[in-house]
Amino acid sequence: MIVALAQCGSIRGDVESNIDEHLRYIQEASKYGVNYLVFPELSLTGYEPKLANELAFTEDDDRLAPLIDAAKQYNLSIGVGAPLKTIGSPKIGLILIHGTGVVETYEKMFLHEGEEKYFTHGDKHHLFQVGKHGIANAICADTINPQHAQSSVALGASVYIAGVLVTPQGYNKDAKMWSSYASEYGLLVAIANYSKPSGGLDTAGKSAIWFKNNLIAQVKQCEDALVIAQAGSDSWVGKVYPM
Repeated sequence: MIVALAQCGSIRGDVESNIDEHLRYIQEASKYGVNYLVFPELSLTGYEPKLANELAFTEDDDRLAPLIDAAKQYNLSIGVGAPLKTIGSPKIGLILIHGTGVVETYEKMFLHEGEEKYFTHGDKHHLFQVGKHGIANAICADTINPQHAQSSVALGASVYIAGVLVTPQGYNKDAKMWSSYASEYGLLVAIANYSKPSGGLDTAGKSAIWFKNNLIAQVKQCEDALVIAQAGSDSWVGKVYPM
């Protein structure tokens, strides 16, 4: 079992170019035998709330075709960030594309202050199984609401993974919470952050993976990178690969 994070940037509203960048990461991740690769929050559009309604996706959106083809070609699952069409305001979503080509979605359950102007929140956790590992998806503000991680564990998660946009000012406080979930619940906690500013917000980068009481991999700077964790018999080993 190998999970990976893509620390990357997105071009404002340019879905086609952003998909091309996603494909570059997917191809690279395939070289390391990755089972599940997760991108930052709203990675297909950039963190652009004002553009969310016009750029929102559905599960059968034609724009996903290159990503579905790549998932099938390389036999890995991909979690990409995008606004999702719903009745009324869109949701902040994760589109999960399996290596079989099957597409699922998860809708962010907890919104940051101000996001409710543009988005509505979801109300269902999303877990899926890879071998013996239950993988729970989360998005940004979900991860700083302890109830979300606690419920994910109760549902059977051993891996808690999220795409985020976290600023330099908020990173240390949030990272302390992520680390606490790993130590308290014995989880692998993996957080994919942006490498470049998005939506007028600076980013801290520092995408990272914790297991139990250890930080096992972290990007040192705001640079493009893959962060990978591989499961052993009773532990995980992490590594960073610059892109």
